[in-house]
Amino acid sequence: MSTTPLDGDGGRAELGRLLRDAEMEIEGRLIEASNTTLRVILSSGGRTVRAVYKPVRGERPLWDFPHGTLAAREVAAYAVSDALGWDLVPYTVMRDGPLGPGSCQLWLDDVSEPPVDFVPADELPQGWLPIAAAEDEDGRPYLLAHADDPRLARLAAFDTVINNADRKGGHVLATPDERVYGVDHGVCFHTDDKLRTVLWGFAGRAVAPEIATALRNFDPGVLDSLLAPAEVDALGTRIKHLVTDGRLPKPPEDRHAIPWPPI
Repeated sequence: MSTTPLDGDGGRAELGRLLRDAEMEIEGRLIEASNTTLRVILSSGGRTVRAVYKPVRGERPLWDFPHGTLAAREVAAYAVSDALGWDLVPYTVMRDGPLGPGSCQLWLDDVSEPPVDFVPADELPQGWLPIAAAEDEDGRPYLLAHADDPRLARLAAFDTVINNADRKGGHVLATPDERVYGVDHGVCFHTDDKLRTVLWGFAGRAVAPEIATALRNFDPGVLDSLLAPAEVDALGTRIKHLVTDGRLPKPPEDRHAIPWPPI
């Protein structure tokens, strides 16, 4: 079963067709997810892929995000990544399914060791950046840390502009072909500052020139059909601030900066 993007424009077009139009069969439910999250099999024309289907009707109400908008935010995150040319979010579309409309995102079966994790305090991998101290149930010291990797720095910039309120370590996936992806973007794009992430190791670091150039050329209007006008405007404002300031933000002091659980 193919679970990774096909190369070339023709392959991506075929993958998009599968995600949007192929027959959907529910394979199972991800029980740890707070909203209804289903792994599905999509089949058409002799080709089959797995995907994650998040129906709108399975979204639990949140006090700070309008009800029924999380699926569109998942698609919006992919749209931003795609428009920037960053390939940070697996192909994601909005489509109908057995439980009604929802987001449908390519499932990545083949993943490598995560670039974010809890590690023993005296075994911090070379080139990793510590974020927070912790202890296990026996009192042994651990560190929440992540790799000092330019791919993660780009993801940190991406999270800054989409205002990701829940970048857990488990939402960062590495693949054997040396790509890094972020998943689970339902609580992004709020107009208030809600950035919560495990990637604070890059706080205060200069934004790479290629990142700044891509952001300058980005048109927030690609999200007009997915987000409220005020949210699209806020995205544009965050991009301007990041490019003008030239540095990734530092953790806020007036609220929790790391999501729970971190991994």
